[in-house]
Parts: sequence; structure tokens; C-alpha cells
Amino acid sequence: MKPSQPPRAPRPGVTRPEAAPVRARRPSPADLAAAANRTIPDVLPPPGALLRVLFCGINPSLYSAATGWHFARPGNRFWPALHLSGFTPRLLAPAEQDLLAGYGLGITNLVARATAQAAELDPAELRAGGERLAALIADRRPRVLAVAGVTAYRTAFGRPRAAIGPQPEHLGATQVWVLPNPSGLNASWTLPRIAAAFRELREATGT
Repeated sequence: MKPSQPPRAPRPGVTRPEAAPVRARRPSPADLAAAANRTIPDVLPPPGALLRVLFCGINPSLYSAATGWHFARPGNRFWPALHLSGFTPRLLAPAEQDLLAGYGLGITNLVARATAQAAELDPAELRAGGERLAALIADRRPRVLAVAGVTAYRTAFGRPRAAIGPQPEHLGATQVWVLPNPSGLNASWTLPRIAAAFRELREATGT
């Protein structure tokens, strides 16, 4: 029997993520404390390569900053939602984030510095993050920008009435979509609801 295929074929030269998820050591409390205000690099395909969807978090958690992996805090639903919605053929571990380029996917954040909670960010930081994000979009030209966090999106882009789903405004030729915040602290959104929102994005945009 032939193995199931991913929703989109990886770029040539990129290994398909068929192995078991990677397990890594959990950061200690001292590691987490030391990670405050640290930054981590964006996850992006090489310049000129197809970028189908650029996912944008609010800012890194201390856990993410301590490990160097996006959406890494235990209980975050980003990676399960990415798989359940059909963006990846299996559940990827945060440590496997570099495999996303093979699916034309990327990750960035509105604000680069890590905090224990997104509530520690002030509106000026979010607005500055929106400007930086617009510059990144102009440079990398993803088909879709998906911002995971409606409240942060409203502040960053001055859209107080924005809701989850597609936005009427574009950034250049890039369609903008707002997703629910997948953090485990966002208890009003369960994993099935978050996965459904991710699936709506994938199916509506053909990505």
C-alpha cells in the first residue's frame, strides 16, 4: 500500500517529515527566567521560494525563547491545528519547525521579544510590530498572512472591529486572515474549533 501524501509536495531537496516527532529536553525554571526579552529567528523558506502562508504569532513565550522554537510552550495548539487542518501530513514537533519551508509555510511574530504573557506588550510595541510585518510582507510576498490573535491584530493594524477570518484589507497582494490565538491560555477556543479555523483558511485560500 502506498503511503499517504502530504497536502502539498515539499520543495525539491527538502526531506518529507515522515519520521517520528522529535522529543527534546524541557527548559528549566532558570532557563525560562533567562529567556525574558530574548528573540528567536523567523522560520522562512529561502528568498525567492514559494511562501504560501506566513503564520504570525503575537510574540514568543519564554518557553519558545528558551528553546528557539515557535509555539513551543506545552499546551499550545498551533502544531496540532496545523496538522488536523491538513497543512502538514503528520503532527510536527516544534523542534521540527524548519520542515515547514518544504510546505511553503513560514512563521514570524508581531513582536520579537519574549514575555511570560502577551498581555505584557504595550500598544506601541504592537503597532511597531505591524509596521515591521508589513515590511516583511513586501519583501517576501506570501500569498496569505495569517495572524494568530485577533486582539493583537486589532491593535497592531488599527482595526478595532476586526474578527476571526478573512480581512477586507490586503497588504500589497497578500491576503490577510486572522486566526484564533492557539495558546493554551486562550481557553475559550478548543483544539477542534482552532483546527476548524485553520482548515477554513486552507480551503478558502487554496493553500
